[in-house]
This record gives sequence, structure tokens and C-alpha cells, in this order.
Amino acid sequence: MSTTLLSATEVAERLSDPARLARADATMTEGWEDTGHPPIASAVLVPVVMHPSPTILLTLRTAKLSAHAGQVAFPGGRMEPGESAEQAALRESWEEVGLGPTLPKVLGRLPDHLTGTGYRITPVLALVEPPLQLIPEPGEVELIFEYDLSRLLDPALPQKQRAKFRGAERSFWVWPHERHYVWGATAAILRNLALVLR
Repeated sequence: MSTTLLSATEVAERLSDPARLARADATMTEGWEDTGHPPIASAVLVPVVMHPSPTILLTLRTAKLSAHAGQVAFPGGRMEPGESAEQAALRESWEEVGLGPTLPKVLGRLPDHLTGTGYRITPVLALVEPPLQLIPEPGEVELIFEYDLSRLLDPALPQKQRAKFRGAERSFWVWPHERHYVWGATAAILRNLALVLR
């Protein structure tokens, strides 16, 4: 593991730098085009919690959901008609984890990610000052946890894995975690964030 650490100030500077943001690319899950429908517009908040050693706020979705059950995700969801990505990400974060819409300092966007399930996700970058008093919405979120941002600085991470999806072999990114499987769209967005921060 890399021993490189960034202070909260350095993280804020790097995430506000247009030249660094330009390092990230639009991404897609293999097989997104198999859906046969135009992608559904959605947005997620990528909240960087500004501890002395910053973290990324993530959720574990409940096992009862009809889509993406039990997966690690950023707070977010479908965009309502007339809503911007920023408005949708802040609204969904309030609904899912109780993150007040005035708390995140929105910095900008990472490039869109097209999922294999037919969503076009716009990741909205934001800084959040601790302490936070978050409440998971029990119908959607089983757990709220924080991922150590310093892991994104390790050039040996993440790993590419392969699995069968809809009858075809697909490759996808995975970030290591002691308890949770961080993969798919969440992992691809984290990888773009890593490219900006490194």
C-alpha cells in the first residue's frame, strides 16, 4: 500500500484544479449498449469528508431493493425532469443518508459513467466538513461508511476482475475493502477520482 497521504487542504486544491479534473474520462460498464434503450439520466454525490485524513462517504444498499441490492454505492439516483445533476445528487443524498443539501460544498463533476443496467450516472464532487450526523433511509440504505481516500493514491489499486453478466464475460474494476465488495460503477468512479488526485 502506498504511504502517500494528502491533507484535507491538498485534497480540496486538487479537486478544484481544472487541469487535474481533465485527467478523468467518461467510462462505461461493458455491455451497457445491450439494454436496447437510451440511458436513464441519474446523478450521484461523491462526498469527500474533510477529516485530517480525508475519506469518501459510501453506502451499502439494502438487500431488499429490486435493483443493485446489497451493493456499495454513492448516494444518488434518477434525475427528475428539469433537475440538474447537482440538484439530483443533493436531493438523493438528503433522502438516502440525511446529508443536508446545504452541507456539501459542490466542486464540479467527474465524467459520466454508463452502466450495464442502462443508466448514465453523472458524479458530482463535493467536500463535506465533519462531524456528520447521518441517518440511513432504511428502505434503501443498510449502512453508511467511509472509505479511506489514501487508498486512491496507491498506483497498485484497483484491480480488474472478470465475471459473467447477461451471458457474456465482462471486466470491471474492484477496490479493496475489509468488509465490502466495492465494484462496478462505484469502483469506476473511484478510479476516475484517483486519476484526479494522484
